[in-house]
Amino acid sequence: MSLKNSVQLIGRLGEEPTLKDAGDSKVMNISIATNEKYKNNKGETVEDTQWHKIVLWGSKAEIVEKFCKKGSEIGVQGKLINRSWEKEGQKYYTTEVVVSEVLLLDGKPTEEKE
Repeated sequence: MSLKNSVQLIGRLGEEPTLKDAGDSKVMNISIATNEKYKNNKGETVEDTQWHKIVLWGSKAEIVEKFCKKGSEIGVQGKLINRSWEKEGQKYYTTEVVVSEVLLLDGKPTEEKE
């Protein structure tokens, strides 16, 4: 893997994981939240939550759908992708992490989610 465009995140799923058909493969678009706690200049504890758009393809998406649920902690490694599109004359932009590796961090998956 090249370090020129590499990102690693550990966070919690913000929604129930859902697969979508993408031709010959499956895809999942989901958000994860990362949290950071620090003390500001007044000595107060501040918690900062950032949301990240994540894209998983194929078997990685199927694993997350099978063993994870909203709130599950996962680690992802991948690359940043910037996309834009136009809808009804308005231009939209997004940055996503396209995942190359995923780790399930809520413990060993021993049974499927309900």
